[in-house]
Amino acid sequence: MTKYAGIGLIVLGALVLLISYFAELVDMNPVQFTGLGLIIAGLIAHIIITRRTK
Repeated sequence: MTKYAGIGLIVLGALVLLISYFAELVDMNPVQFTGLGLIIAGLIAHIIITRRTK
C-alpha cells in the first residue's frame, strides 16, 4: 500500500486540477496550488519510497 502512496498523490493532484478545470475554477489560486502541491509531494514521496526499497 505505501509502495504506491507517491503515485496516488500524483493522481489525486491531477484529479484536483481536472475537476477544477471542468468546474470552471481555474481562476482560483488555492485550488490550483493544492493540485500542484499534491503532485510535487507525490513526486518527492515516490522518489523517497523507491530509493528505500532498493
